[in-house]
Amino acid sequence: MAYTPMIQQYLKIKEQHQDAFLFFRLGDFYEMFFEDATKASQLLEITLTARDGGDQGKIPMCGVPYHAVQGYIDRLVNKGYKIALCEQVEDPKLTKGMVKREVVQVISQGTLMARNGLNEKENNYLAAIVHHPSNQYGLAYCDLSTGEMATTYFEVDDQKLLNELSTIHATEVIVARSTDEGLLEQIRLQLNAMISHNDSVTCGTSHHKLFGETINDVELQAVSRLLSYLDETQKRDLSHLQPATHYELNRFMKIDYYSKRNLEITDSIRGKGRQGTLLWLLDETETAMGGRMLKQWLDRPLIDRAKIEQRQDNVAAFIQFFFERQELQTALKQVYDLERLSGRVAYGNVNARDLVQLRQSLQQVPAIKAVLAKMADANLQQLGEQLDPVADLRDLLEQAVVDTPPVTIKDGGMIRQGYNETLDVYQDAMHNGKSWLAALEQQEREVTGIKNLKIGYNRVFGYYIEITRSHLANVPEERYERKQTLSNAERFITPELKEKERIILEAEEKSLALEYSLFVELRETVKAFIEPLQALAKGISEIDVLQSFATVSEAQQFVRPTFSNNREMHVEAGRHPVVEKVLGHQSYVANDCLMNNERQLLLITGPNMSGKSTYMRQIALMAILAQVGCQVPATAAVLPIFDQVFTRIGAADDLISGQSTFMVEMLEANNAIQNATADSLILFDEIGRGTATYDGMALAQAMIEYIDEHVHAKTLFSTHYHELTAFLIG
Repeated sequence: MAYTPMIQQYLKIKEQHQDAFLFFRLGDFYEMFFEDATKASQLLEITLTARDGGDQGKIPMCGVPYHAVQGYIDRLVNKGYKIALCEQVEDPKLTKGMVKREVVQVISQGTLMARNGLNEKENNYLAAIVHHPSNQYGLAYCDLSTGEMATTYFEVDDQKLLNELSTIHATEVIVARSTDEGLLEQIRLQLNAMISHNDSVTCGTSHHKLFGETINDVELQAVSRLLSYLDETQKRDLSHLQPATHYELNRFMKIDYYSKRNLEITDSIRGKGRQGTLLWLLDETETAMGGRMLKQWLDRPLIDRAKIEQRQDNVAAFIQFFFERQELQTALKQVYDLERLSGRVAYGNVNARDLVQLRQSLQQVPAIKAVLAKMADANLQQLGEQLDPVADLRDLLEQAVVDTPPVTIKDGGMIRQGYNETLDVYQDAMHNGKSWLAALEQQEREVTGIKNLKIGYNRVFGYYIEITRSHLANVPEERYERKQTLSNAERFITPELKEKERIILEAEEKSLALEYSLFVELRETVKAFIEPLQALAKGISEIDVLQSFATVSEAQQFVRPTFSNNREMHVEAGRHPVVEKVLGHQSYVANDCLMNNERQLLLITGPNMSGKSTYMRQIALMAILAQVGCQVPATAAVLPIFDQVFTRIGAADDLISGQSTFMVEMLEANNAIQNATADSLILFDEIGRGTATYDGMALAQAMIEYIDEHVHAKTLFSTHYHELTAFLIG
């Protein structure tokens, strides 16, 4: 007993992609069979049918139309599945027997490229982990849609690895098949990330330019695993990937997973949206790529004072030039996503409308440069001077592409008149031919006196003259040759009409073929500009984030903080920036904060709903705002530069991990105490409330003593245990 040849071909290909839905191209549809069909029909809510499988009888089948496939792919990927896209790699019209088919791409959460499947203001990071024999983790990650790639390494520490993966919000993580299942389970639960496997720690020599100059052997293996997986799944040009940038964790403020969640920096604890987060407050960016850079800055606040103050200088300057900033925002609004457009160009799936967006973006660069040049500030002027307008590409696109091209690149109508002489000849023949047809129609109406005579076209008979039955008696003898009889009309042709038809159709066919060829050639030419386009995107993104900081700081009446050299914190009339935004300036009660080497731990008491947690959070958010280069919500602020922020705020069971409120509380508190330094900020909210009163009070007292005597971190500790105040005073 055997399956049909086509089903045998399907099964052979499916055997190589057991972890993915195989979308098998059959004509105008992608079909799925067997278990894939049964499962996909449920997930996609499409009809499950059956197909003859040969001797095996009917087999389950479902399908989706090829022109709408991306929407179905996005739905499955968002549910955590992979798709192996299997195409016909031969023209069925030129092939005898079975058409050859191959998987041309595997699409997963970390390799999405389609614009509808991606959040425009968030990166989509694919990460690879290597456990090196030196007992170090190597981590490499990239955003395939933008080309960004980075790598780092650190001693083997699962929590540190999880924190770093959560910092980049990795959507897919590539690991060796031997990776500990406990770690994989934590990645799935904490990050909701897809796990993929690849055992390689080497890759082809063609990728050596992507290794960067500063990476070590641990990072080299991680980058190699990442690139090996991309080669295996994408099977196409990756020329838009940028060399891996090495970074060190200790060059940024560390904020662990729990603290980011508690402080609602980029994600709300009430849901997955941005509403009510620090990111929501700060995002006045005008471009998608500026929005992504803002999120990157919030994920990694700086600890280098000079770099922070450079950003502060730029923000202060933007605040000063209000009207010029409005001009800048107008220009930025018209800049499309240069990074992701570059990625689509490299992938070969860019259409003519994408190139129009690219052209329109480049046309705004001179305006951006001109506005920055008008601002009497050397730093802002330098930001403008660094922007390369990529004028050669802009001029080429202005010459080549029409203003409103169709979506489909095989429909024609993309290339501007005057770009190619041969194409102009074909299109002139088409347009003149159609004008000739209109003139012929008018002429024949006058000769015959038949006012409703018309010239039409169909694919079977070509061009024809149609006359209704009621007017057939008016047709001059031997003027026309009868071609087709309809129920209420007759269709005729003439030798002259058939000759013109030949000229028009030949011109249309040649025009479409040449236009498609010219577009493919143009797309390849644009590839050569990917590197300057990516550099331009980075420059515009930075300008966009800085103007966003200025806009928010001015609107919310923030102040520029200064940094102390002796670990002093002195905040006057500080506010929680997000709460204030929601309540408004009139309703918010501001608070001071004074901490120094003699006053490094504050004990906060008060009834429920009195604002203890809000006060603590506002101090942490103020530190983060200051260290990303933004101004802060206060009338005056002197801050230390913190190396880490730890929080234990709020009570919630971690039921998925099987941990009680008390266990979660102790784990988070232990993480802070074990890893904090004298330059850290710790926020503990009612530690010990998850157990008996005296046990809780003993725990709280022990932690206070340990932090005060051994850690020396700036600490805000809220409590209902009023007895602790007597202990501190004593």
